[in-house]
Amino acid sequence: MRFFGVAVVVLVASGAWAAPLQRFFVMGDGTLAVVNAHTGERAEVRYRKADGTYDQAAIARIRRAFRSSGDDGEGKASLRLIEVLSWVQKTSRVRPLTLMSGYRSPDYNEGLRAKGMRAAGGSLHTEGLAADVAFPRAVLRPLWMKVRALDCCGAGYYAKEGFLHIDVGQPRFWEPSTSRVEENLSAGNARLFGRTEFDRYARGEEIVVALHAMTVPPVRVGREGRFVPDMGDTATVTLEDASPEQLACVEVVASGLAVRVHGVSRASRGRLEFPTCEPRVERTPGLVTTNSVEIR
Repeated sequence: MRFFGVAVVVLVASGAWAAPLQRFFVMGDGTLAVVNAHTGERAEVRYRKADGTYDQAAIARIRRAFRSSGDDGEGKASLRLIEVLSWVQKTSRVRPLTLMSGYRSPDYNEGLRAKGMRAAGGSLHTEGLAADVAFPRAVLRPLWMKVRALDCCGAGYYAKEGFLHIDVGQPRFWEPSTSRVEENLSAGNARLFGRTEFDRYARGEEIVVALHAMTVPPVRVGREGRFVPDMGDTATVTLEDASPEQLACVEVVASGLAVRVHGVSRASRGRLEFPTCEPRVERTPGLVTTNSVEIR
């Protein structure tokens, strides 16, 4: 059985946190000011509280501002993306950030593609994981280089249009001439990947992983996987969902749906690996890759 991806998990043997748990490796100052260039919707909020928890009302205001013009659905923006955008705002000193494109429903995104616009199939905009943000010309390229250096995110540089594409998918970068958007690179689940809800967890806290960039559902994931530490022995981990536990595979029916991981209990840095199960679409990877995680 091939293993489909890599999820790095860090367990640090330490006592209680001396300060509020910083949930992500890339974080801003807990505030975000955005304006949607097309709808005029604005949000200027403190979304993270002093104790490190998130203000759900503030998050809802940000998500409302992420809605596309003419798209009546609810807006989406992941906490991970909000933190990265807050970092970008603090680093660039541009306030508010102007959203050229935030969340797009799958139907809305396909409508853009049908009109011949440069919208990727399986776009991370459709999962609340991406934003196109306008910046002054003097800021644009230096900021792109800084986002690239984080090695956390997708970063697209659109000099002529005056914006950066920023997403929280797999680390990569491009310009319009190298984007290859017309090739529909995500077709057949070719770019399937996983993301944990947070980067950092307290010891004993449940780890939640969502699969993203699923263009042909469902994807069946092996219930039993492994934790591969940088040092030490591999440990078995399991996925939990509502299906009968005797089944060897868990069926994930839509992109963004989460599964829960059990069995990571010792302090070390490593990877989570789970195989995908047959039958699978031809381009579906044998393993799904996730971000680094730290558990203390």
